[in-house]
Amino acid sequence: MTVESVWDYPRPPRLERTGARVTVAHGGVLVAESVNCWRVLETSHPPVYYIPRADITDGLLQPGEGRSFCEFKGWASYWDLVTPGSRVAQAGWSYQEPTPGYGAMTGAVAFYPSRVDECRVDGEVVRAQEGDFYGGWITEGIAGPFKGGPGTSGW
Repeated sequence: MTVESVWDYPRPPRLERTGARVTVAHGGVLVAESVNCWRVLETSHPPVYYIPRADITDGLLQPGEGRSFCEFKGWASYWDLVTPGSRVAQAGWSYQEPTPGYGAMTGAVAFYPSRVDECRVDGEVVRAQEGDFYGGWITEGIAGPFKGGPGTSGW
């Protein structure tokens, strides 16, 4: 297995297509399944997977409150995940009008692994990046240390 160090990832972040099978499940519902995702790779962060809207089950996402700004990708909008008996506020986010260089991922949704029951990459269960800001997906093929936990904001 090839292991990627997040310290070899670039800044500004690189957007790359991945053919990995990515799934998201919550409340017994398959929320998303795709082999057409984008990965955003940024120094010190585990990859973030952006899933095309066409590969997310219809009717499960509703616009969430708030927005945030990324100096590289622009303004992000949040999405609430609504499954039978559950509403997860800001379960994911997307860039509806990303900055130049990131336009290919327009509208694709990234899910926080810490806010849903399960995310997988090629069958492997993802571990959530520590903290509640970046939303990175940690697999056995990704090596840190990772920014996001307590005491890492000054890295």
